[in-house]
Amino acid sequence: MLSDEVRRDVAAALAVAERDRRPIPPLRETHPGIDVVDAYEIQLLNIRRRLATGSTVHGHKVGLSSEAMQQMMGVDEPDYGHLLSDMAVSQDRPVSAGHYCYPRVEVEVGFVLGADLPGEGCTEDDVLAATEAVAPAIELIDSRITDWDIRICDTIADNASSAGYVLGPERVRPTDIDLRTVEARLLRNGEQVAAGRSDAVLGNPVTAVAWLARKVATFGVTLQAGHVILPGSVHRAIDVRPGDDFEAAFDGLGSVRLSFTD
Repeated sequence: MLSDEVRRDVAAALAVAERDRRPIPPLRETHPGIDVVDAYEIQLLNIRRRLATGSTVHGHKVGLSSEAMQQMMGVDEPDYGHLLSDMAVSQDRPVSAGHYCYPRVEVEVGFVLGADLPGEGCTEDDVLAATEAVAPAIELIDSRITDWDIRICDTIADNASSAGYVLGPERVRPTDIDLRTVEARLLRNGEQVAAGRSDAVLGNPVTAVAWLARKVATFGVTLQAGHVILPGSVHRAIDVRPGDDFEAAFDGLGSVRLSFTD
């Protein structure tokens, strides 16, 4: 476990890497003693810094929500990060790819909460009752770690590799759709580059949201009404190139776009 001083130093290094778009070596190599507790505390240090400068919490994201990703990382549960107001992007305004180190996109079924979720003991039924609507979503991910050379502590400390998100305009009540069988396709410049189904996320994205509510409760955090929750990607992450125009199309859930400039 790292000292508080070292945690602050690591958080500062990640913040500078994000600001200057100059990734740093893997934390597990520069700080071999780092553990998951350290990594979450480092993440929170940077979140608190951003909140102190005017950002607000828009929600949270779940990462490592597929069995394959967990096996690759050598873990047996997902991880999570924060979605802040300065991370919200628009499908009507292109994003500069050059603003990020190694941008990628993922397609997700977004949850918009209409009520607070319980923490300890949160169930899938609780999630369905508290969810106002689900929506088509694209998460913009990035790594401030060189060449995406990450393991679990690297990505957790780096806000679960999150960088931005966008929701499409459609809203569907969770009771009006089978959230385990939503098919989605990702098109880049009109050509399909990925596809997946919502049950790639822990068998049911509702399961991921319930896990998240229980997990953040251990840090004294509540998933609140109005928050957006991204439960995990239905397919592998796709690299972003300057000039790319992405569209994620969901059966029964509409679509969402995200475009990039240089």
